[in-house]
Amino acid sequence: MLIWMRSEPRENEARAPMVPKGAAQLVAKGWRVIVEDAAERCIATDDYRAAGCEIVPAGSWVDAPREAIILGLKELPEDGTPLRHRHIMFGHAYKGQASGRVLLDRFKDGGGTLLDLEYLVDETGRRVAAFGYWAGYAGAALSVMAWGHQQRDEVLQAVDAFASAETMATQVRNTIDKAPTALIIGALGRVGSGATDLCKAVGIAPTGWDMAETAHGGPFPEVLQHDILLNCILAHEGAPVFVQADAGAAARKLSVIGDIACDPESAFSPIKVYGQTTTWDTPTLRAHEAPPLDVMAIDNLPSLLPAESTDDFARQLLPHLLVLDQLDTGVWGRAKDTFRSHL
Repeated sequence: MLIWMRSEPRENEARAPMVPKGAAQLVAKGWRVIVEDAAERCIATDDYRAAGCEIVPAGSWVDAPREAIILGLKELPEDGTPLRHRHIMFGHAYKGQASGRVLLDRFKDGGGTLLDLEYLVDETGRRVAAFGYWAGYAGAALSVMAWGHQQRDEVLQAVDAFASAETMATQVRNTIDKAPTALIIGALGRVGSGATDLCKAVGIAPTGWDMAETAHGGPFPEVLQHDILLNCILAHEGAPVFVQADAGAAARKLSVIGDIACDPESAFSPIKVYGQTTTWDTPTLRAHEAPPLDVMAIDNLPSLLPAESTDDFARQLLPHLLVLDQLDTGVWGRAKDTFRSHL
């Protein structure tokens, strides 16, 4: 077994799918574990070296032996090259995204396999490892901060990684003078739980919706009567639409949408007032001018809390990394079948 943890080429990405303690367990099985050097990673490369990993330059996975399993998180460089390895990563390729079609073509051309972390599920269909809680926490934080700035006729400026969740909550509290009303859709899931905890930490008592409240399929006029909407529902076929494309011009109280599960390229997105993700440099986009309707749709929110999110995710994923020699069964077999069906 050869496990090759690559560096993350994406800007502002300091997370990792595996921590040194977990890597040491793979090494103890007699497996070869290679880790690419990455100065921006929230864990020092030397810590992996001490755990028994081999260290190689960033980006060198392209020349790895074909049998290597390439472990990463976010997007690969978009250079169009065929992909011949087995890649564990978030592909964002199965929901009709244009970029997803390009990625699948690269796997088809190279004969490789995508083992998509979003589709790593148990026998009941539940995901076995997710960054959802910290995505919810950070997404709620930025959305509330955006609302606070909006009350002063300002726009939320560039953000950077926070030292801790408590530091983040403190900054949110310092941004608002009063508590807004907030609606969390998907409140019972991982993402919704994180969003709920951030709201409570800063003095907001959110309204929580889940399957029972959304089962009728819409329309959902109640959404427009809250200051902030936090969408924690992943785009999927048959997903209800919570905010229609013309919502900006409607009579509404709603002025900030935190599309935490953001997937604006997908035809199944439940938020229709915008069509592109936002960034750390520009955390919100204005979907409507008067009255303002701002959308926060950063697609790597857990990276704002890299230490907490890495520790949490790596702990969830490790039991499944330890059975990577059984790729045709269990969670890996299901992920492979999902890839083949979409290919």
